[in-house]
Amino acid sequence: MKLTVKPLKQKDAGRGLAAIDRVAMDELDLENGDYIVLEGRQGGRAVARVWPGYPEDSGEGVIRVDGRLRQEANVGIDDAVEVEKADVKPARSITVALPQNLRVRGNIGPHVRNKLSGQAITQGQTVPFSLGLGPISNVGGQKIPLKIAETDPEGTVVVTDQTEIEISEQPAEQITEGTAQDERETPNVTYEDIGGLDDELEQVREMIELPMRHPELFQQLGIEPPKGVLLHGPPGTGKTLMAKAVANEIDAYFTTISGPEIMSKFYGESEEQLREIFDEAEENAPAIVFIDELDSIAPKRGETSGDVERRVVAQLLSLMDGLEARGDVIVIGATNRVDAIDPALRRGGRFDREIEIGVPDRDGRKEILQVHTRGMPLVEGIDLDHYAENTHGFVGADLEQLSKEAAMNALRRIRPEIDLEADEIDAEILESMEVTETDFKEALKGIEPSALREVFVEVPDTTWEDVGGLEDTKERLRETIQWPLEYPQVFEQMDMQAAKGVLLFGPPGTGKTLLAKAVANEAQSNFISVKGPELLNKYVGESEKGVREVFEKARSNAPTVVFFDEIDSIAGERGQGMSDSGVGERVVSQLLTELDGIESLEDVVVIATTNRPDLIDSALLRPGRLDRHVHVPVPDEEARRKIFEVHTVDKPLADDVDLDELAAETDGYVGADIEALCREASMAASREFINSVSPEEVDESIGNVRINREHFEAAMDEVGPSVDEETRERYEEIEERFDTAESELDDSGSVSRTFQ
Repeated sequence: MKLTVKPLKQKDAGRGLAAIDRVAMDELDLENGDYIVLEGRQGGRAVARVWPGYPEDSGEGVIRVDGRLRQEANVGIDDAVEVEKADVKPARSITVALPQNLRVRGNIGPHVRNKLSGQAITQGQTVPFSLGLGPISNVGGQKIPLKIAETDPEGTVVVTDQTEIEISEQPAEQITEGTAQDERETPNVTYEDIGGLDDELEQVREMIELPMRHPELFQQLGIEPPKGVLLHGPPGTGKTLMAKAVANEIDAYFTTISGPEIMSKFYGESEEQLREIFDEAEENAPAIVFIDELDSIAPKRGETSGDVERRVVAQLLSLMDGLEARGDVIVIGATNRVDAIDPALRRGGRFDREIEIGVPDRDGRKEILQVHTRGMPLVEGIDLDHYAENTHGFVGADLEQLSKEAAMNALRRIRPEIDLEADEIDAEILESMEVTETDFKEALKGIEPSALREVFVEVPDTTWEDVGGLEDTKERLRETIQWPLEYPQVFEQMDMQAAKGVLLFGPPGTGKTLLAKAVANEAQSNFISVKGPELLNKYVGESEKGVREVFEKARSNAPTVVFFDEIDSIAGERGQGMSDSGVGERVVSQLLTELDGIESLEDVVVIATTNRPDLIDSALLRPGRLDRHVHVPVPDEEARRKIFEVHTVDKPLADDVDLDELAAETDGYVGADIEALCREASMAASREFINSVSPEEVDESIGNVRINREHFEAAMDEVGPSVDEETRERYEEIEERFDTAESELDDSGSVSRTFQ
């Protein structure tokens, strides 16, 4: 039967599996665990174990195999391959050859047998093999190429639990006899090594594979095939990796230009090197020329001071679209500064398509983690979904680093058992290595997500339970911020736009910043914290640039909560202050355009806090910008009771401490005052205890310490209420004005008169 080849899912790669759709399995009379032969082009042949196909492939006539099997069968994605049932005998014994740079002491046979169990192998074949954690095996964490030197019986056999594994005395590099598969190198990077970029990969394949494999399609349409693809996106998202995978998967000549390498101080030499690379590619067509860090050799000519760069850009333009036809050569460029590239390169006929390789979402992060933990000895029960959920802003390189760090943590545990002086590692130690949940948790603490590095504040661990009282305020924040992110389908059905921003105002110490932290945590989104004054810069244009960059980061890492603390410091009423050279007014204007400009904010919510709402520019407060105004009031008696509960939950309170009484006696106290009160009472109890015992008795008596009523009374003498009746009334009056401001909007949209 002929089936169409498709890539395997990331988590199943490297195990010698072929996922066949169930209809085809029935027609071929195959069961799970049977073996099949794949016959490809020019005598390509591979044997694989049958695996049930994915639900979406049912009835499509699809077979999914990984890059190694595609290479052995000499087929590409979307090619047809002959499939038939194979009669594969169990192996009595196999001899494997290890690479020269791998030195292991003891019997590694059982380890090899466990890893290869169930795989079909042939003499002369090279099988990628994972030796546990990688970093210990001198090969930089990559899979080790195992050479199958001999099998008994001959031909294709399957490794079982009874198979004897012998290690060849000759290293793998010296064994040359075997099948024709010797000459074919195992691809370093295949499509299964790329996670979370399915759509982007499909676009790249359409631009590159189709013209090379089926040029007649473009001739029939009467159009020139595409000539260039520009991959752009933040560092570490997989641009270079994608180019490598495409080059490996397509049977094409591949040459790479690393930007700075071709730059030369001698006149004309840089251009000559470029010409030579393109000439070489034309001679070996079909060919791919990959230019990494394109912005370093092709910056905007009007903005660069160097003569060399201008000439290199001109040479690149003429090579990509000159008088001479370029032939069957496709250029892939990669950059993380797409706006720095000369615009002449970014038109049709040169880089025909620009593909953004963005920051992966939750599903993409899970795929990437599956790729990097494929060969790791993970303990049972490690939930990759949990780590995918909690790694907002992580790009592929960060997730690779996370996996590597987790492996290194496991390695540190067994390091005392390793004799570092010896040339060889004991096989039993290798067998015992495994990566645990604790290793991953420790690794996660030390890795910053690079997509959010400049402005990132770790997603806070504050929850709604840490916020005492304020039930109405919490409910309004949930509706405004959590619901649009959690229930987008409801908002779509109701044809309703989510609020752009929320202004939290109230007296100091009522918990505005705490609420913002809690909502960012509960909404499971990235959290960018901006302290107002840090945006201000003495150089013209720098402050506005800071605001622009914050929102740019937020858009590319959505869903994001952008938190402006003390927004009155950067968004004061325009036309009032003349001493700051106008920087404040320009920052306000930039904020207005970001919040409600031509570029829309998708899944980005702004939370701003202030205790001086009367100072904020009125244009920021209109609907469509900071359109929800939430008063964080001075807590009433019930709220104070809940705040006392939050701050005394783990404290050893004496029986005479009644939180209801304390709540009744602390009128005018805000959350910060109550926290200070509890801290002062704890300090008073500690002081009394330390003064009453000798240092030797501390450990014995520590369990008897209690905070009693007297300590709280003494604390009340020290910590007074920070809000008086007049202040409270002023904020309540402002709340009333906010509530009526919308109905009082005049034609100019100004709400400033309501504050006068």
